[in-house]
Amino acid sequence: MDLKKKSALILALLVGQTLLFAASPKLALSWRNPAYAGGGFKNILVLALDGKAANRAEFEDELVAAISRPGVQASPSYEFLPRPDATPIKTDDLRWVVRKQKFDGIVVSRLTKNTTKTTYVPGEATYIPVPYYDTFYGYYDALYPVVYSPGYLQTEKIAQVEVNVYATGKPDGELVWTGTTNTFDSSSVMKRIKELTKLVTTELEKQKVIPPQSN
Repeated sequence: MDLKKKSALILALLVGQTLLFAASPKLALSWRNPAYAGGGFKNILVLALDGKAANRAEFEDELVAAISRPGVQASPSYEFLPRPDATPIKTDDLRWVVRKQKFDGIVVSRLTKNTTKTTYVPGEATYIPVPYYDTFYGYYDALYPVVYSPGYLQTEKIAQVEVNVYATGKPDGELVWTGTTNTFDSSSVMKRIKELTKLVTTELEKQKVIPPQSN
């Protein structure tokens, strides 16, 4: 291969990588539990499993605003369980809040990939729900040690996000819907949060997890 062709190939590869990592978040996976037989939700807890308190609050506020509508009330977790950076919620405290506030649904999100820190999440991202996904508290107990482990608080450049919706009718919660985004550029945090909330809200309406917003 001559130098001119080689240079063109390298340039094409670099442009391709830039386009890949600069992409806005889109859903790579959307799965609704066909076994779920419950109804819609009227009182939803929005919980972001993020080590940074500011990012948690911003995401929770944006998603609460997006999914709230006539007949559906949503609340951010920090209103009931305020916590500083890198501080997980005790499972018993979480159960108490869900019972006390009579939440019938929980929307929980977490970052699953970060290319700037190889220890961010060990192994590959899970694309098919595994046994501990079946219940909310099983999911929470299995994953909060990973989310709040050392190294999780590194600034994200490239990220991937998972969002799950659980019904609380059963003692440990029941998975209703799960979605995972593509890998996207997360250097502009607030911009990506707004895009994510719009993306998730649109899909929840499409999957009939929440009713469409009336005009």
